[in-house]
Amino acid sequence: MPPSTPLEIATAHSPDSDDAFMFYALATKKIRSSMVTFQHQLSDIETLNKKAQEGFYDLTAISYHAYPYVADKYVLMAAGSSIGDGYGPSVVSPHPMDTSEIKGKKIAIPGLMTTAYLALKIFEPDFVPVVVPFDKILETVAAGAADVGLIIHEAQLTYNKEGFYRVLDLGKDWKERYGLPLPLGCNVLKRSLAPDVKLECCKMMRESIQYALDHHSEALEYAMQFARDMEPRLAEQFIGMYVNHYTVDAGEVIPKAVKLLYDKGFEVGLLPNQVEVEFARG
Repeated sequence: MPPSTPLEIATAHSPDSDDAFMFYALATKKIRSSMVTFQHQLSDIETLNKKAQEGFYDLTAISYHAYPYVADKYVLMAAGSSIGDGYGPSVVSPHPMDTSEIKGKKIAIPGLMTTAYLALKIFEPDFVPVVVPFDKILETVAAGAADVGLIIHEAQLTYNKEGFYRVLDLGKDWKERYGLPLPLGCNVLKRSLAPDVKLECCKMMRESIQYALDHHSEALEYAMQFARDMEPRLAEQFIGMYVNHYTVDAGEVIPKAVKLLYDKGFEVGLLPNQVEVEFARG
């Protein structure tokens, strides 16, 4: 009998250097499967969060904050989490200020479905969000349209060059407060896929991340094309922060951290219901 045609998996992730690094081996077919093939689409994370609510992709990167809204359609994947272990999204200001001064401020945020926004609401529920694209946060604050900004992605490493001061590191605060890493981004898989397909997708995702870690320089070179003119040294530092052993496999720690994030989000009234944390593994 001729071999069956691999099932095409509609796959999406952000163009950020850490996501590109993780998906490198799948996107360039360094690793292959006889069961599935991956068709890649790149979109910013807030667009992916919205598309997931429609069940648009089979496998997609989303914010952990978005998962409770799509848990009926998707299951979390144990491979592919972006985790801030003692560091994370930060609130920055054009002048030094105390964390207590965040209360009541107009804060430029990168999206209402980002985990950064959820973590900030857990820290301080009372502020006025001003939603702008993540790469316009600093200029929005500089223009006076917001008092402070909530930065994600590479701006976490470059804000001081723009003359800003860090007021709060949400990942550091989370670790000090709860003794756990802060879960930020994740990969999810359609529940409607066959069990053996889900298993294979999880296996391939884990192998892709491990391949990138094992072939660091070539994966970094690939990821650099998505790094928004960032210096290679900074891109490597950023990838090193968010692609680590937790990314290869969430283990036992990350499910606990995710459950805590959702419980706290529910307590402050930002999540509509308490969510079962369920990870698929391959």
